[in-house]
Amino acid sequence: MGQGCQNGVSRFAPVLLLALVACAAAYAQDVRTNYMPGTDFSKYHTYAWVSQVQGVPTVGVRPDQILDAQVKQAIDSQMAAKGFTEVQDAGKADLLLGYQLAIDQEKQINGFGDSWGGWGGWGPWGPGGNTFGTFSANTSSNYIGTFVVGMYDPVTKKLVWIGAAQHAIEPSKKPEKNQEKLNKGAQKLLKNFPPAQK
Repeated sequence: MGQGCQNGVSRFAPVLLLALVACAAAYAQDVRTNYMPGTDFSKYHTYAWVSQVQGVPTVGVRPDQILDAQVKQAIDSQMAAKGFTEVQDAGKADLLLGYQLAIDQEKQINGFGDSWGGWGGWGPWGPGGNTFGTFSANTSSNYIGTFVVGMYDPVTKKLVWIGAAQHAIEPSKKPEKNQEKLNKGAQKLLKNFPPAQK
C-alpha cells in the first residue's frame, strides 16, 4: 500500500505546488489543477485514501481527526458524484488519494483616522487650533487555508493528478461554515475532473 506510493516520481508536482502556495493570497477561493499528460482516466473507477502520496511535497501539517473527516467528506462527495467508489483496501484501489493542509495567518490592519484639525482638517490655524489629527489602529487575523490533493496510480507508480483549493478552510469560523467552505472548494477543485480526453 504505502510502498507503492513512495516509489513514484513526479517532476511537475513541486513546480505546481510552489505556484499554488505563492499565488493570490488576497483573492477569494481559487483552485489550480494539473495532470500527467497521456493518462487514461477512464480506467479509474475506485480510490482509497492514504496518508501520503509520493510526488506531493510537504506543505503543511496533519490535521486533527475532525478536520481530517471534514476534508475527506468534501472530496468523497464530489468523487461519488462523478461515479467513483471509495474502497478501504488500498491494494484494490485504482487510485490512491492523499491531501495536505497549509494554514497561514494573515494580519489585517484596521485603522481609523480623525481628520478634524491637523493634517486632514482645517489645519493648525483653523477651528482645530494647534491640534493634529488622531489615528488609531488595531490588527485582526485572518486564516488562509489551502488543501492540496494528489492522486497516484499504484500500477504505473506515478502521480497522475494534483490540485489545490485556496481559501477553502477557515478554522476560526463556525464548524458548519467551515464544512460549507470545504464543500465549495472541493466542488470547484474537481469540477473538471476527470480531465477531458483528447
